[in-house]
Amino acid sequence: VKPIVVVNILILLIVPFLMVGVIKKTKAFWAGRKGVSIWQPLWDFLRLMKKDSVISETTSWVFKFAPIVGFASVIFAALFVPLASGRAVINIPFAFVVFSYVLGFGKFFSLIAALDTGSSFEGMGASREACFSTIVEPAFFIGMASIAALSQNYTFDSFKLILSNAGGYGFLIIVLAVITLFIMLLIEGCRVPVDDPTTHLELTMIHEVMILDNSGVDLGMITWGSAIKMLLFEALIANLIIPASMTGWAALLAFLAIVFILAVIIGTVESSMARFRMTHVFEFIFIMSLTALLILALVTYRVYGG
Repeated sequence: VKPIVVVNILILLIVPFLMVGVIKKTKAFWAGRKGVSIWQPLWDFLRLMKKDSVISETTSWVFKFAPIVGFASVIFAALFVPLASGRAVINIPFAFVVFSYVLGFGKFFSLIAALDTGSSFEGMGASREACFSTIVEPAFFIGMASIAALSQNYTFDSFKLILSNAGGYGFLIIVLAVITLFIMLLIEGCRVPVDDPTTHLELTMIHEVMILDNSGVDLGMITWGSAIKMLLFEALIANLIIPASMTGWAALLAFLAIVFILAVIIGTVESSMARFRMTHVFEFIFIMSLTALLILALVTYRVYGG
């Protein structure tokens, strides 16, 4: 087994739980509380894996199959993302397209599983989730395709080539790309200000209301998969920031530092602001579209404007 595979597997097994634990610890700090251990998400996951799932009689095979498909899609998408080693397990051209649509495949099953329950609340959450995805996806493709066109490298390795291909514009492109991916992280991770993972009011819930009927092992796979998805977007941000010259243990430490710094930022954002009204959520999401279009404009000017 290649060392890159072992390192990436260890990261996917441990770091997502620690990342969520750091977010909760940060929120507890800003609230003036001690908070739970950063290992608590892992203990919660292990407790869920020991429980049986309670499944409604009104559901079909779709509901039973969806958590497995969702978790498998996240794991498969992780193979295309460079993690601490700086290299992806599967490094192919247009990896960002495969990455996006593999995650989309898992999300599709989570949407139809929510509809399969027959619950009006879960259907409402599925509708909102689908609406957000239709706005996020084009912005992601615009940003990633622009960076790939700039460097003429159509893998995620193109992130390391921005500075060498864009000159003085490179730093601005990196900042805009980080903002784009961070907003996407908040949306796909169902975090404040788009969604609140701790709320129990169905009328304002999006992702959480979609999994109200899941329990036991199914809920454990969903929570782990959600944490891994957040880690993948943080990994993309880390690859934008870590210079190409940094390798080995230095790159590993820098990767972990960026992941946990982003976790602290997410916890701070959730502690300092409330969830947006539903009518204002779309305005926030369109900021991602704006930054992606700015990346496209800078790349176009660099390539055709000299």
